[in-house]
Amino acid sequence: MIKKDLKTGFIGAGNMCEAIVGAMVKSGIFHPSMIMVSDIDKNRLDHFENLYAVTAIPDNFKLFSESDVVVIAVKPQQIKDVLLAVLKQNNFKLTKRKLILSIAAGYSIKKFEDIFYPYIDENSRPDLPIIRVMPNTPALVLAGMSGMCMNKFTTDDDAAFARKILETTGKVMDFKEKDFDGITALSGSGPAYLFYLMESMIKGGVEAGLDHDKASVLAMETVKGAAALLEQTGEAPEVLRKKVTSPGGTTEAAI
Repeated sequence: MIKKDLKTGFIGAGNMCEAIVGAMVKSGIFHPSMIMVSDIDKNRLDHFENLYAVTAIPDNFKLFSESDVVVIAVKPQQIKDVLLAVLKQNNFKLTKRKLILSIAAGYSIKKFEDIFYPYIDENSRPDLPIIRVMPNTPALVLAGMSGMCMNKFTTDDDAAFARKILETTGKVMDFKEKDFDGITALSGSGPAYLFYLMESMIKGGVEAGLDHDKASVLAMETVKGAAALLEQTGEAPEVLRKKVTSPGGTTEAAI
């Protein structure tokens, strides 16, 4: 049974944080009263309170202390300083089990262990499991794809709760951490590749004499339709490409 009374706190209130918080609230699975957000930008905190009715806390130490699940949502280059500011507080103590969930690109589980575990008694370290996640920006429209991996202290319940959070934004798959460079390149950066492809399609349409707005609609609907065809037929991209590409035809010439 996955607990629903765990308080989830987000350190960092950027766009990906908002995508996840918004999805959690919209899902109805997580009540806003069980979600907290901290950030140095008061305007962002006001935004979260007003739009999602979650609790805004300008103090990372307070948020960390009160949360059962702590989502690290700050930029990778800020992580160490932000977390050490919490851990070096004189009254810091791990008084209950906490799950650490990171959505920072390129930041390994070992880096988090090297930050957290020196400040925690060795016998208490199993009470601070760490899960690393690579989400992507379509999470903003509940069509995200996330990969996640876990350290040795992560239990099945920990993983299930993390999965429950991420599934509100789209789909999630489990991986080994060695796969994370590939995940980052494929699904993390993947939306940018498709946007670049669409840019090129629109530009090509305009150069062929089409109105820019109409070329944009043609490109968008073509990409949406192709994705739907791929998903609904279950056929491999290579197979569908060959079906469109007649020998000696215009598509073959373009490719």
